[in-house]
Amino acid sequence: MIDPQPDFQPVPGRAEPLAPGLRRVLAPNPSPMTFRGTNTYLLGTGALAVIDPGPLSEPHLEAILAAVEPGQHVSHILVTHAHLDHSPLARPLSEATGAPVLAFGDAGAGRSKMMQDLAASGLAGGGEGVDADFAPDELLADGAVVEGDGWRLEALHTPGHFGNHLSFAWGDVLFSGDLVMGWASSLVSPPDGDLGAFMHSLERLRRRHWSRLHPGHGAPVEAPLARIEALLAHRRAREAAILDALAAGPADATRLAAMIYHDTDPALLPAAARNVLAHLIDMTLRKEVVTQGKFEKSSIFSKV
Repeated sequence: MIDPQPDFQPVPGRAEPLAPGLRRVLAPNPSPMTFRGTNTYLLGTGALAVIDPGPLSEPHLEAILAAVEPGQHVSHILVTHAHLDHSPLARPLSEATGAPVLAFGDAGAGRSKMMQDLAASGLAGGGEGVDADFAPDELLADGAVVEGDGWRLEALHTPGHFGNHLSFAWGDVLFSGDLVMGWASSLVSPPDGDLGAFMHSLERLRRRHWSRLHPGHGAPVEAPLARIEALLAHRRAREAAILDALAAGPADATRLAAMIYHDTDPALLPAAARNVLAHLIDMTLRKEVVTQGKFEKSSIFSKV
């Protein structure tokens, strides 16, 4: 598989400066879903905000604490969303520093009524794994502002990859979590992922000017508008490909993924099938495809 960002080679555990008052510490959890690993950000010069503490990893906890320099302390811990590669270290970090954990809500927060119903029906699984125990100390509503020692962050509720997903605006710089990344398109895996919400969140970001995005995985996105538009176009093209594939006859998400994702690593095909299922659910709501009975991983879909 071709490396999408060969020049992005941060050293896990090392605090690397990105801008005045901003550093990144890479977690040691590389995988096909997390790329080099989870990006943890330290913002500030005195009282620090830690954005996405990452997976439950003692070496990563030690690396974050070691990055706190003399005269500094962690004042806030902010979490973009409750996947296992982003949120579990929040509680140990809070216990070590005394800082509160801030997020939109627990792992079930922010789901649409449709996704709540799908979760209740038993549709689950796929993706990076859900941190079901995640419980923030403080809830951040859309538009909430968090301020610290020389920094100010605006919380933007940007569901799609996950119902409780927040992005954090630092002036015209955005910490975009897993909504917008440069190395890959985000996984959208129902019921945690919601394709309709994902497109809405991208359109929302598209209406604001951003100079740079700092994603949950991979290198900074230096041309935000172009990347957001490319992701929107990619999803629309994927929808068209699904409709073309269904022209050959009814099929389930797994079969459609195999037909559409020709060059994908076989290990990633289950995730691709979850992405396809997300499209099919959204297309069903828009009455472009139909299925019999409730939504399941094995549901058969056909064109209207």
